[in-house]
Amino acid sequence: MDITTMRIVATLASLATFIAIAAWAYTRSNRNRFDEAARIPFEQD
Repeated sequence: MDITTMRIVATLASLATFIAIAAWAYTRSNRNRFDEAARIPFEQD
């Protein structure tokens, strides 16, 4: 395996990780938790 192939594999793994995290962040099941966390700064004195 040469360096170019290793770079391609690393790039594809990074892209897959990014897509997985973005999909997790935008699922409806997490919406309430994230909305609640977004209101925390406004609820404190």
